[in-house]
Amino acid sequence: MTKQLKKATFAGGCFWCMVEPFDRRPGIESIVSGYTGGHTENPTYEEVCSETTGHLEAVQITYDPAVFSYKALLDLYWQQIDPTDAGGQFNDRGESYKPAIFYHDDEQKQLAEQSKETLEASGKFNKPIVVEIREAKPFYLAEENHQDYYKKHPFHYKMYKKGSGRQGFIKEHWANENTFANLREQLTDMQYKVTQEDVTEPPFQNEYWDHEEAGIYVDVVSGEPLFSSLDKYDAGCGWPSFTKPIAPLEEELDTSLGMRRVEVRSQYADSHLGHVFDDGPQEAGGMRYCINSAALKFIPKDQLDEQGYGKYKVLFENS
Repeated sequence: MTKQLKKATFAGGCFWCMVEPFDRRPGIESIVSGYTGGHTENPTYEEVCSETTGHLEAVQITYDPAVFSYKALLDLYWQQIDPTDAGGQFNDRGESYKPAIFYHDDEQKQLAEQSKETLEASGKFNKPIVVEIREAKPFYLAEENHQDYYKKHPFHYKMYKKGSGRQGFIKEHWANENTFANLREQLTDMQYKVTQEDVTEPPFQNEYWDHEEAGIYVDVVSGEPLFSSLDKYDAGCGWPSFTKPIAPLEEELDTSLGMRRVEVRSQYADSHLGHVFDDGPQEAGGMRYCINSAALKFIPKDQLDEQGYGKYKVLFENS
């Protein structure tokens, strides 16, 4: 069956911070950073920053609506921005950093307007929702050094996201958002306890500790890709062990049980996954990600396309 891919375009301040939240969702084929909404053809970053082009920094997402709907994209978009700020976003000020939704068809326009009205009616913010909903215009790719910035410069990206005020705002205003409703009904008792209550499942009595099939492991809550079978190994501990994740995870100091450990959590759903230790194979970097099976869902290599993870097939091209 041929995929019916569509495009979505969002402006939410600095485009460095608008790629990562969408990039690890099932059904997202690609995300590019660029400039849109203005009058200058093929603008440069310096020209856009000069506030003379009318362009906004934005991201354009190619997605499979059968896997990840436009409504889901909108829900995720709102959770990355301050929708009450028309003068920019966080520490980035000026027209080029204004938030906006650019619709590509009437359906997207209607859904965007409904989504905005729902947020306004919720009373979540005590100021008006000022995000503009505008018809999509030509989208110009940003320079290569701005593409996938969070992957190329992870340390600087994290410092920037925190220092700009974006990370704190998201945590304060969106952390308790019930994005994943009815988890009690959707998850098994062990899956819920592990991901939501930070419980550790029993060793050697879990689904994936000795699993060897080729594919990727995703968050059981959100579906965000976490690990590849290519990086899985038997550490003898009784839990799935990996030398590295597919993309960065959240790490927090864990002093429970009278120990100092580094906990790892998923970035989007904030699911508790397990812990990371520095006693892994030295030839693979020396790290051991010790993960609860109950936090994972396995996607076989031959089902990656079918389940919306086709872009991860590249991991297995030479295996």
